[in-house]
Amino acid sequence: MDQGAAADYIVVGAGPNGLAAAITLACAGQRVTLFEAAATVGGGVRSAELTLPGFTHDVCSAVYPLAIGSPFFESLPLAAYGVEWIQPGYALAHPLEGAPSVVLQRSVEATSAALGRDRAAYRRLLGPLVAGWPQLRTDILAPLHWRALRKVMHLPSLAAFGTRALCSATDLARNTFQTDAARALFPGLAAHSMLPLERAGSAAFGLVLAAAAHAVGWPIVRGGSQRLSDALAEHFRSLGGRIVTDRRVRHVDELPAARAVLLDVTPRQLINIAGDHLPPHYRRQLARYRYGPGVFKVDWALSAPIPWTDPACRQAGTVHVGGTLDEIAAGERAVWRGEAPRRPFTLVVQPSLFDETRAPPGRHTAWAYCHVPSGSTTDMTAAIEAQLERFAPGFRDCVLARHTLNAAQLQDYNPNYVGGDINGGAAELSQVLFRPVLRRNPYATGNPRLFICSASTPPGGGVHGLCGYHAARTALRVTEG
Repeated sequence: MDQGAAADYIVVGAGPNGLAAAITLACAGQRVTLFEAAATVGGGVRSAELTLPGFTHDVCSAVYPLAIGSPFFESLPLAAYGVEWIQPGYALAHPLEGAPSVVLQRSVEATSAALGRDRAAYRRLLGPLVAGWPQLRTDILAPLHWRALRKVMHLPSLAAFGTRALCSATDLARNTFQTDAARALFPGLAAHSMLPLERAGSAAFGLVLAAAAHAVGWPIVRGGSQRLSDALAEHFRSLGGRIVTDRRVRHVDELPAARAVLLDVTPRQLINIAGDHLPPHYRRQLARYRYGPGVFKVDWALSAPIPWTDPACRQAGTVHVGGTLDEIAAGERAVWRGEAPRRPFTLVVQPSLFDETRAPPGRHTAWAYCHVPSGSTTDMTAAIEAQLERFAPGFRDCVLARHTLNAAQLQDYNPNYVGGDINGGAAELSQVLFRPVLRRNPYATGNPRLFICSASTPPGGGVHGLCGYHAARTALRVTEG
């Protein structure tokens, strides 16, 4: 990298965190250039016609509780650029065999009312978190040392969250709830962590996602996820920013001179792109960074809505297909043993039920993914569709076309998905608290001209832009002195 002092910043990678970093720098009056290897911006927030003409599919992410709940995105005029959030009737449905589905509704009271003996327990668990959501989201979506500065001010919300968040999802579910419905709902939420559900800290993910569902919902973007990325890009350009697509950066020395470079990449790519510009000790720490399991994803063009046995599932944007707590936990354990689960926990999204722009009239789209061992090339289509057939008999008869991505192909599509890991690194407790390495400032690299701003930094995976925002604020403080 040319060490000349040009009066601008460069951001590498136009995923939501790279875009957020670029916007933050541009808002501070800086000249910023953003480089993206793909032909379009967005990273994991893109849409495309993957199956048939007229069917719009979200290539990676599709449901955005952390985006609509992000303090950074909330500060941007996204609606002016065409972003419209759609809230499905239910955030989530979780079907069970021989029993009604358990549903996650907007209010704690409505959700708990259907849980019978667990009504009071659910209210005790989620009520304080939802009531304290404005403060809680600030604490959980900030770097650890910034959270520590706020903990006295926000102690009630942290106390309600912290003691339970450190539990395993299985322990919290079994110790809190009595019914199979509630005991299935919570580990299904926690399984978004891609951790074994017996692992300490796995409960945190379930608590955050449930609280977000009640506080802000689990929305989709009308017209597809690409609309969100395009809006961020348009706003950045309106601030004077420049975006260069179809430009893969293989080494920072290829870049023009800049005051600093922010890289929306994971530790493995950071070593490849800039390793010879990093302190040896920091480089060795990065090399020990751990990645989690991958995912296998299927997109469908459908002739009709998914024929769920329980009509409640047709009112939900997201459906967790996995059965009981024990079934979900067994499937997630198998993945961590390096095995493809026979009955995988499957996350299904059905956007066309709520957004008519996603498919031709009378047709529908849906996607699903399950967890698989890192880098797996196993085709999980049959296993995923068998899970859907359990709760939606006749589903396969509705399929007009399919598009699949295995874990290895996901990494080819987006190099930040190392081994198919969509969370930017294993969500083990130590790596949630200290990522990518144990360091006072997680975005700094030891080189005052290089910063990391990906989901491998706090607050981690999810579409919220805050990794990029915090990294940009760090870069401004360091370079501006």
